[in-house]
Amino acid sequence: MKVLVIGGGTGGLALAHGLKRAGIEVRVFERDVLRTDGLHGYRIGIDPDGSRALSGLLPPELYATFVATKARDPKYFNMVTEDLKEVLSMDIPPSTDPVESEKSISRMTLRQVLLTGLDDVVEFGKEFVRFERDGDSVTAYFADGSQATGDLLVAADGSGSRVRRQYLPQAKTEETGIIAIAGKLPLTEESAKLVPPKVFEGITIVNAPHGLACIIHVMEFQWDRDGKVKEGIGGNTEELIREWPGLQFDNTRDYINWGLSATADKLPAEVMELKGQELVDVALKATPGWHPNLRRLFELTDPGTCFPVNIWTSVPLEAWPTTRVTLLGDAIHTMTPGRGVGANTALRDALLLCRKLIEVRDGRSGLIEAVGEYEKAMIEYGFDAVLKSRAQMSGSDPIHKPVVGRVVLAGMRTAMRAVNHLPPVKRRMRDSMMAYRGADRDEA
Repeated sequence: MKVLVIGGGTGGLALAHGLKRAGIEVRVFERDVLRTDGLHGYRIGIDPDGSRALSGLLPPELYATFVATKARDPKYFNMVTEDLKEVLSMDIPPSTDPVESEKSISRMTLRQVLLTGLDDVVEFGKEFVRFERDGDSVTAYFADGSQATGDLLVAADGSGSRVRRQYLPQAKTEETGIIAIAGKLPLTEESAKLVPPKVFEGITIVNAPHGLACIIHVMEFQWDRDGKVKEGIGGNTEELIREWPGLQFDNTRDYINWGLSATADKLPAEVMELKGQELVDVALKATPGWHPNLRRLFELTDPGTCFPVNIWTSVPLEAWPTTRVTLLGDAIHTMTPGRGVGANTALRDALLLCRKLIEVRDGRSGLIEAVGEYEKAMIEYGFDAVLKSRAQMSGSDPIHKPVVGRVVLAGMRTAMRAVNHLPPVKRRMRDSMMAYRGADRDEA
């Protein structure tokens, strides 16, 4: 059996590791020309679902490297006002379990971890054009004139998937009406003092009038600005970082990451064409009444790290006839970042599909049967996540309306402040949030 994976993102690379470990031939085709291409330096939250999937797919020593290269664990989930007053702060339970825990990861770092050990599997500079099915095989064609034939083609090529457009033209994505601007700045003595201690040590959402929102993460790693392991880091962690070849491709250093979001009508019509300092200026213009420290964060942002994102979401789709083409991650269930589970859902896909293909390898299932079982489960949990993520981030939400929005915001703040002063209620809310992200789930 030979598997062709289109796209070298999180889900596709994780699947490749699992298949390679299982002795199943796999090739990954990535359109980026270089291993360091793309803006991959922002935070990604890996929840217990994602960790279990990575633990099941990666070689044990590489999973240990993944854990060693994570950022400092967040201690709190915070909601604050635009003047940095606390509305809600929930403790995130500390965990020493390398799998059953929340992790803050740099996207660039995760990419380099997942590329480690796949030099003989991943081909760069391969822009997918189309595929053809012929009996018991499927052939992928690329822009450089090359082609590859296998038994199964897996679309892992993201929300703009060319495979999906050809294979499932009825699968639709649509705009949510929300646009985000992302940026980051180096963590320095000055920038560290701009946020309260709980914000510094946690994951924080700023909810403000006019439906504006901003998420803030502080990312501290175990190596310094020169890429050397920091003092006080010892034992196996130090050895893993020092010996990890991916560090030479990684530009990640301690930083503060922010993402400001609003409905499109609150931002310039040409915002998606703006770059660098222009985007910083948009963020500043949109937040005139915000706390001076938050505005200073925007001012200190490295303009070269800024980019706009038009938030899209998939429209849930009925099951389709199973063939030798299938999909995983954003290629089939693009979701908003409202629940923070997009990458984790892609990793669940990769683990499930890998297990089903191992059944084929062992003669316990036919290929079409196995892929059909994967798709049945993936469609159910994947589109459930799509709908729940959209409910958290939609331009049609009343909070974005001119008058009603202020009432909704005030009501939300009142309710969350009440919860903040009722420890039993706050614990139940936290436990519910953690359960949704896979805590104590039996299967990934």
